[in-house]
Amino acid sequence: MRLSYILNALGLICKYVGIVISIPILVALYYNDLFSVKPFLFASIISIVVGFALNNKFIKNDYLNDLKKSEALFLVLLSWVVFSLISSIPYYFYGFNFVDSTFEAVSSATTTGFTILNHFNYPKAMFFWRSFCQWLGGMGIIVLFIAILPQFKVAGRQMFFAEAPGPTEDKVTPRIRNTATALWTLYIIFTFIQIIMLKLSGIALFDACCIAFSSLSSGGLCSNPLSIQGYGSYSVIWIVTLFMFISSINFSLMYNVLNKRKLSLFFKNEEFVLYIKIVAGLIFLITLSLIFINKFTFFEALSHGAFQVITFQSSTGFSSFDYTKFNEFAKVILLIAMALGACAGSTCGGIKIVRFLIIFKFINTEIKKIIHPNAIYPIKINNQIVSKDIVTQIIIFISFYALILIISILLVMILEGNVTIATTGVLSSLNNVGLGFGLIGPSGSFETIHPLTKLIFASNMLIGRLEVIPFIAIFSKDFWKFKT
Repeated sequence: MRLSYILNALGLICKYVGIVISIPILVALYYNDLFSVKPFLFASIISIVVGFALNNKFIKNDYLNDLKKSEALFLVLLSWVVFSLISSIPYYFYGFNFVDSTFEAVSSATTTGFTILNHFNYPKAMFFWRSFCQWLGGMGIIVLFIAILPQFKVAGRQMFFAEAPGPTEDKVTPRIRNTATALWTLYIIFTFIQIIMLKLSGIALFDACCIAFSSLSSGGLCSNPLSIQGYGSYSVIWIVTLFMFISSINFSLMYNVLNKRKLSLFFKNEEFVLYIKIVAGLIFLITLSLIFINKFTFFEALSHGAFQVITFQSSTGFSSFDYTKFNEFAKVILLIAMALGACAGSTCGGIKIVRFLIIFKFINTEIKKIIHPNAIYPIKINNQIVSKDIVTQIIIFISFYALILIISILLVMILEGNVTIATTGVLSSLNNVGLGFGLIGPSGSFETIHPLTKLIFASNMLIGRLEVIPFIAIFSKDFWKFKT
């Protein structure tokens, strides 16, 4: 790998991160909060200075077009780590230590939704930054820069799929920059629609913005200490449910449906159809359990059941009710939703439905080969043959996912001595969900857990957001062969 190319590209990204991180200053000025100007101005200056320091003027202008796949993977990995560290700077000014600042920043950027806050007596600029940071991380900071920076017009393809390395390469236009622009445009439009709907439902504009940023990004951090439950409105619950569901669908698929004006495209997509069946089935089961065991009314059971299933499965992390008071059957349903995840190409975390779909089809073909060893059974998704390389990559992905999950659970159990925190905390952080049971329930705080546990969770959040692949690559000796 050519380190000079990677650092130069990282410097370019840092310059624009510096501009982005200054946006909360406008919120601070609007609310006449002069104290909050300083944290974001300082972070912005640091980011821009680092950007110029990494810039090498002697490198040819079109160097980004020559980036190799390994370089793109490493650049994306570095970009997310650096973005998380820079976005943690403002938290120091609000009294957070290094570990807590890093934890909160990584949780926001990766749209996980964990928090160390034990009170909400902070300025609005800080809450805006937490939600806005989630919004940026939802669609992806690299996808954003590919959309707005002409320097990434060719190299963007490698970086685009390195940031969201799903099992298939979904594009809505032949040029990757146009694809990135289309996805971000759709993302912004949905955000504005949700803000308007929430405002019309009767909540304040600031809260509407923060909720919309967190819903579409599947983030889950909220400026209300009781999350969505704190607004006491079924209108808000159903609006947020709708947009959490939207966030869990493949954005490329949605763009094609809207662009071609064919709703039938949804039902020709095998992953979407399977996802709808799973969500509907889980909502049906949890609603029945809440009616017959928890004695909810039908409307209450459906509202809270649908909300909690979708917030777990979309990895958003909001809560409309204290789900720890649900019956045990309902809790199992929520854990299943968390483990399955949503659609590839969405803003959600988790393994993704399409990977399970491909694995099930792979197992089915292997069973058939036992009976007919000479027969050829191609695996198809949406009438397209899935290559053996993709199947192999998925098997590697799930193997590493399981390995990271087991190691992390064992380490957290040693540190915390608590099985519930270890299992649900690791599963939640690796899937970027932000919800769990016990200490990490709907109103839980991570302030009291061991600093090393926080760092393990933060690492898992980054691994989950980048879907393991860039982290798998770093175990190769060839990956670490640098040259200037």
